[in-house]
Amino acid sequence: MANSPQSKKRARQNEARFAVNKARRSRIRTYLRKVEEAIASGDKDAATAALRAAQPELMRGVTKGVYHKNTAARKMSRLTSRVKAIGA
Repeated sequence: MANSPQSKKRARQNEARFAVNKARRSRIRTYLRKVEEAIASGDKDAATAALRAAQPELMRGVTKGVYHKNTAARKMSRLTSRVKAIGA
């Protein structure tokens, strides 16, 4: 339990930051899910559009510290290759 004023403030800040990060992570997952659904449906145009919408959101998560840059790059790379494979 936080006792000092500094530790109480830190606990409040951590809660606020957790809420922001949770919302951001949820929003990114939604964008990624839309790409997954478009890939599953086999619609290349929709998948490409969803991927274009997901990329800046995912990279914003990197700059805000929600995801590591290599994790985001790996996700984008794998999704891009799967979208490209739809037409083949």
